[in-house]
Amino acid sequence: MTDPVTSTSLRTDLDTGGLDDPLVIGVLALQGDVREHVRAVTGEGVSALPVRRPAELDAVDALVIPGGESTTMSNLAIAFGLLEPLRRRIAAGMPAYGSCAGMIMLAGTVLDGRADQQTFGGIDMVVRRNAFGRQVDSFESTVEFAGIDGGPFHAVFIRAPWVESVGPRVEVLARVAGGPADGRIVAVRQGNLLATAFHPELTGDLRVHRHFVQMARAARAARPH
Repeated sequence: MTDPVTSTSLRTDLDTGGLDDPLVIGVLALQGDVREHVRAVTGEGVSALPVRRPAELDAVDALVIPGGESTTMSNLAIAFGLLEPLRRRIAAGMPAYGSCAGMIMLAGTVLDGRADQQTFGGIDMVVRRNAFGRQVDSFESTVEFAGIDGGPFHAVFIRAPWVESVGPRVEVLARVAGGPADGRIVAVRQGNLLATAFHPELTGDLRVHRHFVQMARAARAARPH
């Protein structure tokens, strides 16, 4: 079976304008845990397309921004000519989901980042980079996730950020319960944008990805045709 990440048969000629066309979820493939997200969204009955170039971004209905290293992702987005096209698509309403470093990339303000670090923006939130500590401080916990059925979510935090504060249009979906980080915000939504500080793609629990696919389908149905 062809690996969807390494395939060179990229669907850059796709017309995503019609409701009868398959929903195409892009996964930003510059750096990070790309394959895991591709498998997760493919499991939800949609087409997954790795995105490395602006032409590939044009072919998708929505985008997943994976975990990884946010400063590296920022630099590569500039090098591949994706920074401004991504900012425009997000500002125009394209659904996007960011996990861990992806949450940082969707933030309006980043604390403890590099002075020259760029983000895609879109969510009115202040995010603290590496808030839970270094790699050795990675941990797993359960969180209650508003709007997702099926009980608490098993969350994996790896050099994770947290959200320091949010603007009035941002919905807080999950917080840490217990421990020194009790009450810290770790999942948010603003309009068509979703972000988690943790890595649902590593758990086998597809509920967050399923929720995002539903968001993307609703956004496409609401577009004027």
